Amino acid sequence: MGENRLMQKLSIEGGIPLQGEIRISGAKNAALPILCAALLSDEALYLENVPHLKDVTTMLSLLAQMGVGITVSSPQKVELNAGKIDNPVAPYELVKTMRASILVLGPLLAKTGRASVSLPGGCAIGLRPVDLHIKGLEAMGAEIEVENGYIQAKAGRLRGARIFMDLVSVTGTENLMMAASLAQGVTVIENAAREPEVLDLANCLNAMGARISGAGTDTITIEGVDALHGASHKIMPDRIESGTFLVAAAASLGKIKLNGAKADILDAVLDKLHEAGAHVSFDADSISLEMKDRPKSVNIRTAPYPAFPTDMQAQFMVLNSVSEGSALITETIFENRFMHVQELCRMGAHIEVEGNAAMVRGRDHLGGANVMATDLRASASLVIAGLVARGHTTIERIYHIDRGYECIEEKLAQLGARIRRID
Repeated sequence: MGENRLMQKLSIEGGIPLQGEIRISGAKNAALPILCAALLSDEALYLENVPHLKDVTTMLSLLAQMGVGITVSSPQKVELNAGKIDNPVAPYELVKTMRASILVLGPLLAKTGRASVSLPGGCAIGLRPVDLHIKGLEAMGAEIEVENGYIQAKAGRLRGARIFMDLVSVTGTENLMMAASLAQGVTVIENAAREPEVLDLANCLNAMGARISGAGTDTITIEGVDALHGASHKIMPDRIESGTFLVAAAASLGKIKLNGAKADILDAVLDKLHEAGAHVSFDADSISLEMKDRPKSVNIRTAPYPAFPTDMQAQFMVLNSVSEGSALITETIFENRFMHVQELCRMGAHIEVEGNAAMVRGRDHLGGANVMATDLRASASLVIAGLVARGHTTIERIYHIDRGYECIEEKLAQLGARIRRID
């Protein structure tokens, strides 16, 4: 990331309802594990609908320095070939900017018998223990030490095991599912994460010859195979990007259509938008939303999929800030995920936080201000606040937003927003 990226800001003139159509990108949280799945085969994995994001670029650099051959034929199409992995190491320099780097641990260990992965850094939204990954791999026969900030792992062929996850962990489920696909025997993961991104990874692995059933439920069964082959896979649409644009349209009293979006992975979010008064319709490949009147406040409680996603909490806080009535937002996933509150209050929002709950009282309007992004989804909420505020808003530290949203200002500009990036 260049110095200029760190200094870039977004400048927004608020008060314009969003109108029009845009295309939704591939899901970051599906793309990252699926890129790592390439490590499991000596043959090529062809991926389509890969989002062009900072985290994806970081993951590709990480895989390339391990010896994976990478061909990017268009921004959305990538071919990976892991036939010659000569350096099964994930160094701190690359891991520190992206927690998802932990996802190379399982596949590297299963394929090469060893891995050295730096402990992750990433977003400042609280603890995400890697113990679950380590415990699961140890149950499959790996020997793991944590020393000098690195997870050092080695194993002969991994063995199938029954693994109960103490906490529901998406990356934990994904790591163990990838490792188990090359293990000897059957692995059962209980209390597994049910996120659609886990299912997308399972679909890709099965296309490569894995035998995985139950993905998308809380019990996943993996029958290990001797080798995986090459395959082609199209990455699912990003449900959080979809949700973010839908909330932006609802809050700005707009009318938009999202192409390439899927409604069946957004049930909890669409339910809440409907409750807020939005008119939502969808078909197999698009979602449309129209907001005719001022939104009504909606209570939110985040919980693992299929409940309301923590990654949409900040955006709904903005919607509630300009809605009729008061609403309670309860965050049960991450312990310090209310860092956007003080910035929203600078724009005139009326929010009181007590522990893991925030009481939001709706106001007629917000006012533009200079604000600072603190993490990926918080920055998205500030963009929505800027779009609906009266006057001018400048958002600093927007490098967070580029980690998870592809061309957010271009897409918003297509919908009529007055937004630009300034150096």
